[in-house]
Amino acid sequence: MITRDQALDFVKTKVTQVNIIKHMLACEALMAGVYDYLKDKGTADLGGTKEEWMMAGLIHDGDYCPEVPVEKQGIQITQWLKEAGYEIPENVAQTVASHNRMNNKVEPTSVMDWALFCGDTLTGLIVATTLVRPERQLALVEVSSVMKKFKNLSFAAGTRREDIALCQDKLGIPLEEFVKIGLESMQKIHVELGL
Repeated sequence: MITRDQALDFVKTKVTQVNIIKHMLACEALMAGVYDYLKDKGTADLGGTKEEWMMAGLIHDGDYCPEVPVEKQGIQITQWLKEAGYEIPENVAQTVASHNRMNNKVEPTSVMDWALFCGDTLTGLIVATTLVRPERQLALVEVSSVMKKFKNLSFAAGTRREDIALCQDKLGIPLEEFVKIGLESMQKIHVELGL
């Protein structure tokens, strides 16, 4: 499988927006956190290794650029990487594609798929919650603050709250616990995220 450094270098050649790169790093961290949580809870079939979960998070928006139509986003990045000679496991390709199910019609089928689908928009809500604080420091954000913003539908109105809430049915993780996993995972890489 492609290494993390190779994947990060590659997506940086395609995605020029620094905030999108930071979003992918946040999703990589979140995927690691969700994987660890589910493994500790004894979930039988996680759909991939921890490295594969993290890779899916890292590359999932690697084709989020003007030349890729929305219905190809999540699919094009795997094609580019394979054309460049990198090995991308099928489960990673599936997870990356299915995070954009609304546009490309690739449905999530595994726990790994649902983790990225539910977590994708959560990372944005956590960042938005951080940015409205006076000190703008991720380390100082608490789960209760994110939950309060989650319930305020006018805050970060583009957040797909219904997607985040699917964590309960699709992953068996209570919503507040899922938010906690996402927040703590991102706090571990706050320097990389610039927060």
